[in-house]
Amino acid sequence: MTVHEETIAKIRQLPESLVQEVNDFVEFLLMKHNRELLEIAESDFSDYLSNLEDYEEHLARGEIQW
Repeated sequence: MTVHEETIAKIRQLPESLVQEVNDFVEFLLMKHNRELLEIAESDFSDYLSNLEDYEEHLARGEIQW
């Protein structure tokens, strides 16, 4: 079973009020993740190598596509 499947199975066991809390937290994580990607994309590239390495890590994890 994948981590996604395990997480979904656990969420299905929660009462509706806790599912809302999980949903709120997931929304927070998505906003944080998207903000980090945007910061990388909008950087001034004064530290080009570091930004390139961050980009490559996100690309390797499948978080962004080339």
